[in-house]
Amino acid sequence: MPATLEVVCNDDGCEMDMFELHYTYDMPDDVGVADFVCPYCQGTESLEAVEL
Repeated sequence: MPATLEVVCNDDGCEMDMFELHYTYDMPDDVGVADFVCPYCQGTESLEAVEL
């Protein structure tokens, strides 16, 4: 099964709580949260991976 990455945006002005990224099998192994932006506020520095 392809990897799933759960991400939280910690920007105080952002209304996004948490979102989930579903990868395909073609996604490189070294892709991480730093490669994405928040879909709501477009921030990059405030994103953090949720560790379950």
